Amino acid sequence: MKGRLIVIDGLDGSGKTTQSQRVADALKAKGIPVKLISFPDYAEESSALVRMYLNGELSDTPAGVNAYAASSFYAVDRYASYKKHWETDYLAGHTILATRYVSSNAIHQMCKLPENQWDEFLSWLSDFEYEKLGLPRPDRIIFLHMNRKVADQLILSRYHGDEKKKDLHERDRAYLASCQRTAAYAARKEGWDIVNCDDGVAPLAPDAVTEKILALLG
Repeated sequence: MKGRLIVIDGLDGSGKTTQSQRVADALKAKGIPVKLISFPDYAEESSALVRMYLNGELSDTPAGVNAYAASSFYAVDRYASYKKHWETDYLAGHTILATRYVSSNAIHQMCKLPENQWDEFLSWLSDFEYEKLGLPRPDRIIFLHMNRKVADQLILSRYHGDEKKKDLHERDRAYLASCQRTAAYAARKEGWDIVNCDDGVAPLAPDAVTEKILALLG
């Protein structure tokens, strides 16, 4: 009996990690067995290429590593995580709550391609990760949308104003802005749920965002 796979995704600074933990706690309080996972899994060797990419060892810009190559780095890390850490729980019927998943490749890698190639990329991504690698398809993908200016301030506060601590994606604002477009496109095309996390000036209170997510999950 397969379990339920719920994904909480979003751009950097949108509050994915915070909300995933809050939602997991809320579901557990209802007696629902939940396993919380997150990608990339930086503690595992399987994330080595992801770390090299984000540290700027392969290129000093995101565009220097093409969409298909970078996507494969993240996909391999997900596959290793699935086989080592959560396949048994998922097949036993537990709820798996993932911070980021295959959807993150659509958000962060598709923007490297011309728009007339986006549909082809989404088809390739689905076939590669779900069919070829055999990763479970999510039952629900919830995208946390936050105004880019608000998110940028949250990222900066996370590192106490030290720009050098940002990874390859976080320090490229033009890249993150382009990711907003691919995220919106993928959300429409793939049927993701969108949760707005700010009022245009400041982030919403975490409680308010959690309530929105729980309402979607029923």
